[in-house]
Amino acid sequence: MSEKRRRIVIALGGNALGNTLPEQMKAVKITAKAIVDLIEEGCEVVVAHGNGPQVGMVNNAMIALTHEDTQQPNTPLSVCVAMSQAYIGYDLQNALREEMLNRGIEDIPVATMITQVRVDPEDPAFAAPSKPIGKFVDEEQAKIMEEKFQYTMKEDSGRGYRRVVASPKPVEIIEIGTIRTMVESGDLVIACGGGGIPVIRQGNHLKGASAVIDKDFASCLLAKELDADFLIILTAVEQVALNFGKPEERWLSDVSVKEAEEYIKEGHFAPGSMLPKVQAAVDFAGSKPGRRALITLLEKSRDAIQGKTGTMFHL
Repeated sequence: MSEKRRRIVIALGGNALGNTLPEQMKAVKITAKAIVDLIEEGCEVVVAHGNGPQVGMVNNAMIALTHEDTQQPNTPLSVCVAMSQAYIGYDLQNALREEMLNRGIEDIPVATMITQVRVDPEDPAFAAPSKPIGKFVDEEQAKIMEEKFQYTMKEDSGRGYRRVVASPKPVEIIEIGTIRTMVESGDLVIACGGGGIPVIRQGNHLKGASAVIDKDFASCLLAKELDADFLIILTAVEQVALNFGKPEERWLSDVSVKEAEEYIKEGHFAPGSMLPKVQAAVDFAGSKPGRRALITLLEKSRDAIQGKTGTMFHL
């Protein structure tokens, strides 16, 4: 009987996909190579990704449309997330398919699942929007946007005003049954793009929420729901550090959940940057014996799975 393949959920950063369409076309080719490396290692891979630059671009384009045509209503953020899921998925699945065929792998279909993720309307994040989105505008434009679209606009470090939205925690992946069926049948699935389309349940109706879900927390939930062996969170550094950027900086290779929780309490990780990644890694690694989380660079993912680099989180 053949050995069970390790199931891995990979969380790709939105910035790793470039800021423009041509940049994304180049970036997905590099990404595809790293993912197919893991498939060649005998892993069963599920891909989740961020959409920071991409959803901002879609949102800006939709706002520009309202200026061109006053009859055109504003596009809800949930719809912008759905658009970004589809076009990132389109590029990713094409690049992955091509890379696998180049290596003679012909029996793994690739598919993108447009994924809705339920959030709690009582989540405290809705009372304190903090996630910046879209372009910088001056104070006058910010006031117009607040009045016209009911946006929350905040001044950002002297660079102008930006829209800020809530970043609630994911509660439920609506399409998890379909995702699970596809994964079980051997498909390479791209899901929970941009953290998922944020929705709130109203009876049988799912209403889009004006929010952006953190892709690391969504990827953690996806990995738990699929009973994955590994959650790999890809970032801009090879390993997680204590005292990052300071003289006493120390890189971490192997961390227990208990140790990581202490480091979080001590304030070692920057909010909005490394903190959510470490929190998601700790959440997944602590959720069941044998589950492990890795934080590393995209191009080092194969080495990290082999224990050669990266920061490994475990019980």
